[in-house]
Amino acid sequence: MRKILVDLRVDDEGLRRLRALPETEVVLLDKPEEERERPLPAELLADVDVLACSLPPSNIADARSLGLVQIASAGYTQLVGIGLPQRGVRACNALGVFDVPIAEWNIAMMDNLLRDLRGMIRNQELGVWDRDNRFQRELRGLTVGFWGYGGIGRETARLAKALGMRVHVLSRSGVKERTNVYRVPGTGDLEGKLPDRVFGVEQKMDFLASVDFLVLAMPLTKSTTGIMGETELQALRPTAYVLNPARGPLIQEQALLAALREGWIAGAALDTHYYYPMPPEHPLWKMPNVIMTPHISGSSGSPFFLKRIWDILVQNVERLQQGQPLLNELREEELQ
Repeated sequence: MRKILVDLRVDDEGLRRLRALPETEVVLLDKPEEERERPLPAELLADVDVLACSLPPSNIADARSLGLVQIASAGYTQLVGIGLPQRGVRACNALGVFDVPIAEWNIAMMDNLLRDLRGMIRNQELGVWDRDNRFQRELRGLTVGFWGYGGIGRETARLAKALGMRVHVLSRSGVKERTNVYRVPGTGDLEGKLPDRVFGVEQKMDFLASVDFLVLAMPLTKSTTGIMGETELQALRPTAYVLNPARGPLIQEQALLAALREGWIAGAALDTHYYYPMPPEHPLWKMPNVIMTPHISGSSGSPFFLKRIWDILVQNVERLQQGQPLLNELREEELQ
């Protein structure tokens, strides 16, 4: 019998599927916790085999039988340095859960930036009738570039291709086929066949000069913090737009402000930021060529969030039972 402790909000269909698996005992916490680390009763943790949570309990060491932790976020810093590899505990994240809503945000932002939706709304509020050509542009035939080609990039690429756009990719690892990664059926570019051109890291400047829209689609790490500075922003066309649904500090803050003020780029759409919340006096709020959203391009408020989290959990418990590779399994070195 495998004991599964679930510290998550319940999806009824997912719970039914999980309980239907052979040799499983499912234990639900009455008040799941998504925002703060907390201890759980040691006697509750003692014989847990699988833990599903947003944040692991502060006394996770009391889970002496633990074999797998499934978290409800793509980011996994909450699992780093808590000794899981040393105990032989495997861990999986929720990569793929947010690919669809973030890809839709990307498409919406590209169209809204290109047609200057903010300008049209200002005209509406002022009662101004203005049919300027800048409000009548098309995405078809333009090039979207992805710096990083994981699930978000691949699903955005699929939608962009349907709109007649070209797809360029800058990636250290190329666009090889993805395996053992969660994705919503029918989405993305599993085999890596959609890009019209793939650039290696040594071709970064050529890549940047080739795009009409740059989508940042990489995780924030020590090596990627500030990866876009003055040099990279000035390599873009003055008519290009930057979209950042990934993490704010990927772009150096002062360099971005200079690029927007001085016309190195045409504009930006930002869903991830330098401060939480962004202070009301920050200049980005009032820039006419910027669309700011409050980190909602992909979030637990999505109507499909719980369904997908529980789908990953059920599939991974099934795979664990059958000795198959797990979905979204994190490497030992990622958890150190």
